Amino acid sequence: MSVTWSSRLHDKVVFVTGASSGIGAAAAQLFAYAGANVVLGARRIEKLASVQAACERANADGATGHGGRYAVLDLDMRNAQSIESVLQRMPSWASDVDVLVNNAGLASGTAQVGDIRREDVDAMLDTNVRGLIEMTQLFVRMFKARNRGHIINLGSIAGMEAYPSGSIYCATKFAVRAFTSALMKELYTTPIRVTNIQPGMVETEFSLVRAYGDQTAADKVYVGMEPLRAEDIAEEIVWAASRPNHVNIAELTVLPVQQAGPYHVSRRT
Repeated sequence: MSVTWSSRLHDKVVFVTGASSGIGAAAAQLFAYAGANVVLGARRIEKLASVQAACERANADGATGHGGRYAVLDLDMRNAQSIESVLQRMPSWASDVDVLVNNAGLASGTAQVGDIRREDVDAMLDTNVRGLIEMTQLFVRMFKARNRGHIINLGSIAGMEAYPSGSIYCATKFAVRAFTSALMKELYTTPIRVTNIQPGMVETEFSLVRAYGDQTAADKVYVGMEPLRAEDIAEEIVWAASRPNHVNIAELTVLPVQQAGPYHVSRRT
């Protein structure tokens, strides 16, 4: 965390979904480093304590005297009640959120059409699309009432170019891209900012979850190439959030140097 971020994030309130690991955890820590207050939302709440502790350490290393408030929130993106009650369960200091980071998402399985399990379809659609939409609707109403705010959605290169064995995941990320684009066009007459960040290959728990916990299969995804790290995408998220109020990073695609598309990956033998 050697990057010095703008003071524009000092004492802002940021809510990060899917904050228990990977990009969400890394983004939460970098926001803390930049002097923001952070609410960490995730289904695996037992993992959030360590992320909160990491945020406290990051803040001590970075913008001491700004931010420093952190809270964990039990959040299941597949549970409508869990989403609908988010604002009521926020700590009092987080009643006015400035930035929503819709990071929670997953891929489940690599089966092709005709063999895809219904539970995998439901998991991806409910988390990546329905949950994101419902969370965004909650915060858009808040942001409109306050006439300010920033929504940052985590898309994927899979939302730009589809590939075999990823039909449902790609469909969900195409939906995120379309939803985000429409949202920006609905809000362009307001000061509310809308951003879609689309990473390529990032080595997190993503492939492990997709492979149903098979570590060997997950490791094969990155053989012979250097993927992005969670911290790389966290930097882009925080950078987008720290732009001047009149600047909106509408869409940002971030790839490893060895990747030019889902099936354009250079691997060393």
